Amino acid sequence: MIEVLALLIAAHALADYPLQGDFLARAKNQSAPLPGVPWYQALGAHSAIHAGFVGVITNSVWLGLAEFAAHWVIDYEKSAGRLSFNQDQFLHLFCKLAWTVLFVLLVAEDL
Repeated sequence: MIEVLALLIAAHALADYPLQGDFLARAKNQSAPLPGVPWYQALGAHSAIHAGFVGVITNSVWLGLAEFAAHWVIDYEKSAGRLSFNQDQFLHLFCKLAWTVLFVLLVAEDL
């Protein structure tokens, strides 16, 4: 369980910082979109990167899809000004804990 959680947290740091980059960080913001760049495509791409990591680490498409949805909503709310940076990061890390618990309860027994 600790290994899965550690990998999910490390993957989150990788996907939210170097793999996001300046372009995606700015382009995914629906409140201040980049001209000519559909914000929902950028937010979808960013969420898909996170979902891919979760899906590969847990070997679960369902947990990957849950991560996609959660990451999309959390980042959308942050861009709308309803969440602070710290609240955003807390919620993302809370999701990683939830995916770990679900992995242990549901997925690991099938491996």
